[in-house]
Amino acid sequence: MNPTTALAFALMALLLAGPVPAVLARATWPYRAPGAALVLWQAIAIAAVLSAFSSGLAIATELLVPGTDGRPTTAPLAEIDALGLPLWIAYVVVFAITILIGAKLIYSIAAVAVRTRRRRARHRMLVDLLDRREPTRSRSSNLRVIEAEEPIAYCLPGLRQRVVLSEGTLASLTRYEVKAILMHERSHLRARHDLVLEAFTAVNEAFPLVVRSKSALGSVQLLVEMLADDAAVKVTGPTPLARALVTCAGSSAPMGALAAGGPHTLTRIQRLSATGSAVPVAAAAYLTSVAILVVPTVAVAAPWLVELKRLFHG
Repeated sequence: MNPTTALAFALMALLLAGPVPAVLARATWPYRAPGAALVLWQAIAIAAVLSAFSSGLAIATELLVPGTDGRPTTAPLAEIDALGLPLWIAYVVVFAITILIGAKLIYSIAAVAVRTRRRRARHRMLVDLLDRREPTRSRSSNLRVIEAEEPIAYCLPGLRQRVVLSEGTLASLTRYEVKAILMHERSHLRARHDLVLEAFTAVNEAFPLVVRSKSALGSVQLLVEMLADDAAVKVTGPTPLARALVTCAGSSAPMGALAAGGPHTLTRIQRLSATGSAVPVAAAAYLTSVAILVVPTVAVAAPWLVELKRLFHG
């Protein structure tokens, strides 16, 4: 490892945390292949985190002075004479920032998980109390119907899953439209889209505000809705789902839930009528995802394997 390697990883982390997500968020091809696009978004997020840590680790190796046997020692202060005080301080600051980002990421993952599950537990208890269905049917199904004239449809993921509809939804939709909206919500639950959103929320909170992209989380939220739309279309076709989405477009949902409607309903409806093969686009996205993950990993692993070999056999 050397300063050039550290700089390269730092630049890669900055690009993957800011400009690259901003460009990808403006693209329209993910609408044709939401599954592949979601994998690409995940690859970018993982590569950004790995690159940030790799930059800090590369700097750390510069602070470990090689001993007489060629092995790194644990005396970073001895490197001041070789590097000079200003450069040594810069290395220490970069390494400290890396440690802080790592600690904040771990904290964010735990905080988002705990906060989200507490909200879901409280709301789950509430919808169970407000359920308008017959008690015998409620015990055998995760569906809950609440008293509200507004068309509402959302799901509460987790171990004790719930799909929540309002009486207004049932009154406004036909049987096939209700089936479409139920398939949409249950697709969220089966695929555990909530875990993907939690991970992106944690990464978004962990990275400093000046480098993180605000568009990544919003784009991923739209993609998981499109994936749920596709699952519903396979069962009911596009027309019932489109009508159901129009009806529920203005519906609200609590924090931590996944609602059928939302601000991107028009975009989702328009793509339901799109035609054309998405295989080439999806294949390109999967290959790009592999490259984004493999190239940095190999670049990190190779030098570290050399260092470890020198450490244990030098």
